[in-house]
Amino acid sequence: MKKLLILLGKIIIKVLHLFHRNAGNLPGIILWHLSKQRCCSIFKVDCPIIAVTGTNGKTSVTNCIAQLFEKSGKKVIINREGNNLDTGICSLLLRHCDMSGNVKADYLILETDESHVPVVYSQMRLETLVVLNFFRDQLDRNGEMETLIKKINSFCRAFDGNLVLNGDDPNTARLGLANPKNERKIRYFNAERYKFATDKTFEASEGHFCPFCSEPLEYEYYQYSHIGKFICKKCGFGDYEPYITASNIDLEKPVFTANRHEYSPKLNSIYNIYNMTAVAAVGKLYRIKPEIIEDVISNYTVNNGRMENFMLGDRKTTLNLAKNPVGANMTLRVMNEMNGDKELLFVLNDNVADGLDVSWIWDINFSIFERVTRVVTSGTRAYDIAVRIKCSGYDPSKITVCPDLDEAVAELARTEGRKFVIANYTAVQPTRQALKRYSENGGKNNE
Repeated sequence: MKKLLILLGKIIIKVLHLFHRNAGNLPGIILWHLSKQRCCSIFKVDCPIIAVTGTNGKTSVTNCIAQLFEKSGKKVIINREGNNLDTGICSLLLRHCDMSGNVKADYLILETDESHVPVVYSQMRLETLVVLNFFRDQLDRNGEMETLIKKINSFCRAFDGNLVLNGDDPNTARLGLANPKNERKIRYFNAERYKFATDKTFEASEGHFCPFCSEPLEYEYYQYSHIGKFICKKCGFGDYEPYITASNIDLEKPVFTANRHEYSPKLNSIYNIYNMTAVAAVGKLYRIKPEIIEDVISNYTVNNGRMENFMLGDRKTTLNLAKNPVGANMTLRVMNEMNGDKELLFVLNDNVADGLDVSWIWDINFSIFERVTRVVTSGTRAYDIAVRIKCSGYDPSKITVCPDLDEAVAELARTEGRKFVIANYTAVQPTRQALKRYSENGGKNNE
């Protein structure tokens, strides 16, 4: 039966490729139904599997970890396209397996949706799980964050592999206590206080109470949202020995130190420092050569709408994906930390993949605007985001609503100054294309 499923899956992939489709998810969906919802169980994977999960940063960290092993001469299979559900992972393995379902590689490195960690790795043996953070995200699909964390925590109770956890997020750090028998395989990464950390949080956050004794957590500082140095004074939750720490953080250069090595990442944001520290932790765990870790961290860039730069004439424009309040708040923070005046385009869609409920925009802290002289809004919910920004106290006369994306980009480019663009999930690629059209056509895309 498994051989028939694999044969069918490979035929579907070939047919889709004939029609110039990438076959990233559909073959897995069909096999998911035919295999009684256990599509990943039809493969035999003998190599170690490293999975990366969390609300924000999965794609970047997964790609960087893959580069660590590739530059070490290893054969790696990775879902670079970001198809991170069980059906997407099934489609990936179909492309790399033989007719008996055998997958041959040195390492299988998989970005995995948070809700699908227990699903996928109940069917394949996982060696290392990297957990970056947990924030509220797509509530109409995932439910409340606590529900999601409990699912992964249940998986971790029986997991005996390596756990690499963000020790500055109480929602991920708690997973390290799920299986006391696995204590020696728990590794925490963290970061020392950076210049713009605060003594109080000014953003929507979840890490208020200890998950073990329900006492309020006490923070020495907040890096962003609920990420920071915390402790429960009653039971001691948060008192752990870090496996690796980012220190001497300077976002102006940018540089940071970890494991006695200085790194110079391309992106100057505190959440990227956490992402790269997670990469360094995996490099240390697998004894990757220090020069390879430094090369990967110092040269990794993204060109998929994540802090991607464009030129609108002579005006530098930075685009970033933000699919939840924390992602948007972090882009605003990066924007505010830069000197000088700047302008913002916010593109908001409410398609199925985004989550139809856009009430999350009310958890974005627009009141922290600094030297933002003008705002343009676009997307299917252009007016909703404009109203949200107005209600934060921002001058409505400085807000321009342009539901048409090309018109919005042209409006943004009309004036001088530094530009930032925030776009949610289904908006980010159309926004990239609109920015490219404007740049390539010299601003004539609306003529």
